[in-house]
Amino acid sequence: MDDNNENLKENQYPLEVEEVPEEVTAVDNLPPPVYQENKGQYLMIGVGAVIFLVILILIIKAIFGGKGVKKEVSLTYWGLWEDKEVVQPLINLYQQKNPNIKIDYQKMNSVSYREKLVVRGKAGQGPDIFRFHNTWLPEIKEVVAPLPQSIMANSEFEKTFYPVQQKDLKVGNYYYGLPLEIDGLVLVYNENLFKKAGIAAVPTTWDDITDMVPKLTVKDKTGQLITSGIALGTSSNIEHFSDIFGLLLIQNGGSITRLNSEEAAGALEIYRKFSEEPQVYWSDAMPNSLTAFIQEKVAMIIVPSWEIVTIRSANPDLNLKVLPVPAVPGGSSSSIANYWVEGVSRFSKNQIEAWKFLRFLIEKENLTKLYEMETKFRPYGEPYSRVDLASLLVQDSYIGAVIKQANNYISLPLISRTYDNGLNDEIIKYIENAVNSTIQGISYSEALKTASQGLDQVFTKYNIGQ
Repeated sequence: MDDNNENLKENQYPLEVEEVPEEVTAVDNLPPPVYQENKGQYLMIGVGAVIFLVILILIIKAIFGGKGVKKEVSLTYWGLWEDKEVVQPLINLYQQKNPNIKIDYQKMNSVSYREKLVVRGKAGQGPDIFRFHNTWLPEIKEVVAPLPQSIMANSEFEKTFYPVQQKDLKVGNYYYGLPLEIDGLVLVYNENLFKKAGIAAVPTTWDDITDMVPKLTVKDKTGQLITSGIALGTSSNIEHFSDIFGLLLIQNGGSITRLNSEEAAGALEIYRKFSEEPQVYWSDAMPNSLTAFIQEKVAMIIVPSWEIVTIRSANPDLNLKVLPVPAVPGGSSSSIANYWVEGVSRFSKNQIEAWKFLRFLIEKENLTKLYEMETKFRPYGEPYSRVDLASLLVQDSYIGAVIKQANNYISLPLISRTYDNGLNDEIIKYIENAVNSTIQGISYSEALKTASQGLDQVFTKYNIGQ
């Protein structure tokens, strides 16, 4: 990937059209007009005057008209989640300041988006600017361009963004993309159900979760669940189950590249025990975890913060609270990152101008304007990617939890609903099979041993070192 990037040099993309030299020699030796009383002489005078005027105009245009002329540039921008009404005001502001730049924002459908991005990009029919997931670099490396040092030096990038973004977006000595947001897993709970169970405290560790879940779980006389304490343990009806397994994996000291380890087996056991006999705090008989939370049939769920918009839209009166994910007692408060990044196509003919626009977007005043526009259409905007804007959101009731754990996010390629039909989706399928195998009686370690073999093939396919 780095070898291809070495061919990309900034001086291939001049910022301005070359200026015409100011010293232009005038024509001084035109013959003086001779006034004689015949039509031929008058015709000669007229022709000479026209020639002189044309030359004079060309000289003036060369001296004054060529200075500072910039070429017209059209940029195509593929977005995913934001409607045009959200992004367009910032585009308009940039175009006012840069009248030679025209930006066409297109909200794309997530279905087959990644494949279209790669195929059309390589064919020269893709966008100049595009949105991609923080886990996608191994599968879009053919089309993504490195961030030029002239736009943002590495040292400035590292002062501006969170550690996980520095790790995710750097390959070799280059960064690939500028993030407008940070996001990841948070714990969402129903305060009314907590009060009904007589719980006044909030969970901060997995020990707290273990203590609270039995009190929050309600069953009928036959043992069927009426209300669950937490949605954990299955794969078929838990949104983001793979992300949650990844959370337990890293908190238990495991690694996605070593699923045949004791740490990984321990993480799967922790995940599964919430739906296993004899407790059965969650089961396949329950609705989808998001639906169950909306219907107040489950007290706690673990989701990326953007799912709160879904919940709020379906049940505006729900009394929900948001916290950082539970930590291992005495351990780190790590969580799983799940955010999107803006990149530039290596096949764009206007890479520098594309990067200039993205640099404009990530400036503090413009990120806050973007957030303001987002809040016109939903309860909150995307959590700021910039570290120096953290104080503006850390107390927010919805996304303050994201900011509180932003320095401890870790990325793993098992994120659900990126719709990549590639790295993430392929790994998730192996995790799903492992979870389902243990339901059928296979041991945790044996289930993950099989999954590990599948993951090795996926990592090889995308040239990911292990």
